[in-house]
Amino acid sequence: MNGFLLLLPFLGIRFGLLAARSKDAVWRAARFAPRQGGEKIAYGFYQLSNLAFFLVLLFTKVRPEGSWQAGAGAACYCLGLFLCALSVLHFASPDSTGLNTGGIYRISRNPMYIAYFVCFLGMVLLTRSPILLGILLVFQISSHWIILSEERWCAEKFGPAWQEYAKRVRRYL
Repeated sequence: MNGFLLLLPFLGIRFGLLAARSKDAVWRAARFAPRQGGEKIAYGFYQLSNLAFFLVLLFTKVRPEGSWQAGAGAACYCLGLFLCALSVLHFASPDSTGLNTGGIYRISRNPMYIAYFVCFLGMVLLTRSPILLGILLVFQISSHWIILSEERWCAEKFGPAWQEYAKRVRRYL
């Protein structure tokens, strides 16, 4: 099976489920916070790593034969899809101020990024591609910088409500 097929459920959840739940949420999810300094470079790496991941999957095969990588990959992939669906559904329903603090956002301030990483890690394991692993590392490091810019923007936009939320809920897990 071609590795690119693994992206179809992910993209269906990421964009299709989100659009079905809330057109406004699609716009909010697609909008990146203003970036400063090194965050601008990280944003470029983030976008390039996404593109590279998708393109490499076009030329990569899923290797389902029995091994620990196949089992771990399937588990990570399915967990990532589940977390992505959960985070998309909760992202589409912010509170009256526009801040997402309910559902899975009570556990992590950035569950979508966690879901992407877990799902992509599943794809790496299912394809056993060292190239995809390298791209995933670039993706994850650059994601952290994007998250820092988003959190700074949230602090500016939501003020004390964000500060209280950030004290209660961890950035990742």
